[in-house]
Amino acid sequence: MQIEMLKGKLHMAAVTQAELWYDGSCAIDEDLVELAGLREFEKIDIYNVSNGERFHTYVILAERGSGIISMNGAAARRVQVGDRIIIAAYAQMSETEADSFKPKLVYLDEQNRVERSTNTIPVQMSEPA
Repeated sequence: MQIEMLKGKLHMAAVTQAELWYDGSCAIDEDLVELAGLREFEKIDIYNVSNGERFHTYVILAERGSGIISMNGAAARRVQVGDRIIIAAYAQMSETEADSFKPKLVYLDEQNRVERSTNTIPVQMSEPA
């Protein structure tokens, strides 16, 4: 059986540009693409924390070290510059592969600088009564 697992994500990235008439997709700083284990032209999901929008697009590369996160084409209508988003990619794998797989999770600040990276998310606890 094949299952779909989170492969990598950029958490709380800030949208730096929205270019309606640029070739559609999401331009991402090449350093961030590599850190999250993404690939040019890979399908990604965008979760806009600022407005609740969720949509698919694909990765194109932006200048290395620039911090650029640009929504282009139709995706530009789903964001505003400054919105905080989650960019996620998924991979198909067998259950055996999934047992040992660890995603690349990259957490960003409001300037798209890396705050930390990890491959685990702590177990969510209930709030105290």
